[in-house]
Amino acid sequence: MTPFIKKKDIKKDWYIINAQNAVVGRLAAYISKVLRGKNKPTFNPHIDNGDFVVVTNIDKIKFTGKKFSDKKYYRHTGHPGGIKISTPSFLKEKNKTGEILKLAVKRMLPGGPLAKKQLTKLKIYAGDTHPHDVQKPKIIEFEKLNKRNII
Repeated sequence: MTPFIKKKDIKKDWYIINAQNAVVGRLAAYISKVLRGKNKPTFNPHIDNGDFVVVTNIDKIKFTGKKFSDKKYYRHTGHPGGIKISTPSFLKEKNKTGEILKLAVKRMLPGGPLAKKQLTKLKIYAGDTHPHDVQKPKIIEFEKLNKRNII
C-alpha cells in the first residue's frame, strides 16, 4: 500500500532534458510521467507530487515517419464551422516548436485542474541556455535511456 504523504513532506526536484534529436512521443511520455510524479515511490493520483522539467534544444526535436507533415492538431473556436487545423510543420514555420511538445505532454496527462497545475511545471527553451541554474537541475540523459529515444 502506498503511504499518503502530506503537502509539507513533498519535495519537488528539478530535471533538465536535452531534446536534441529526441522523438516527440517518447519524450512527451517520459515528461508526463515525471510531471505526475509516477517516477517516485510516493505516487498518488490525486496529489501533485511531480517534479519540474526543463527541456532545452526544443527546436531540434524529431518526428518518426511522415508525422511531421501528416499529423494534424484540431481545435475549435466554439462558433459554427470554427474548426482550426494545424500541423507540426506549420507550427515550426511559426517558431512555435515548444507548442508541439506542450500539446503532446498535455494530451498525455489526465484532464482536469490537477493536470493544468502539473503542466505549469514544464519549462521549454529553444536553445541550450535556460534561467533555472539556481535550482540546480539534475541532468537526465534521455538518449541513454533507450536507443529508440533519438533519431
